[in-house]
Amino acid sequence: MTIRKATTADAAATTEIYNHYITHTNISFETECLTAEEMARRMESIMSEGPYLILEEDGQVSGYAYAHKWKERAAYSRTYETTVYLRPGCGGRGLGTALMERLIAECRAMGLHALVACITYPNEPSVRLHEKLGFTRVSLFREVGRKFGIWLDVQDMELLLR
Repeated sequence: MTIRKATTADAAATTEIYNHYITHTNISFETECLTAEEMARRMESIMSEGPYLILEEDGQVSGYAYAHKWKERAAYSRTYETTVYLRPGCGGRGLGTALMERLIAECRAMGLHALVACITYPNEPSVRLHEKLGFTRVSLFREVGRKFGIWLDVQDMELLLR
């Protein structure tokens, strides 16, 4: 297992992973698949302001994680939102933990103060991962998204980087 900084050359692999979650789950609130070109544009924007990491196993991208500004106003400048996705079938082996631990370390090195994870609820694997890393639940928004004909909740979890 190797964790490294992402480049836009990773766009096709990250798109494949993310599009699975768009089309087969409620984990992402997006409803239309992305192209690799759109993913590369998003990656460039995110990488210009924060860490974007790739986890590889045997030369294949098995997951990715990144952090970006949580809100645009200046007072929020030291609070970032985190995202982590694993290739289907790669969960339960500590890969998400490894990615997030490295992401948290990079955010600390940037001098950030707080990280926020916005999680579709229920999503017990993600909640357990974030709790293991020290995140705590700070809010639950009821029925704020709708996908596949059902209303979805969002739970926010926060980690203070003291």
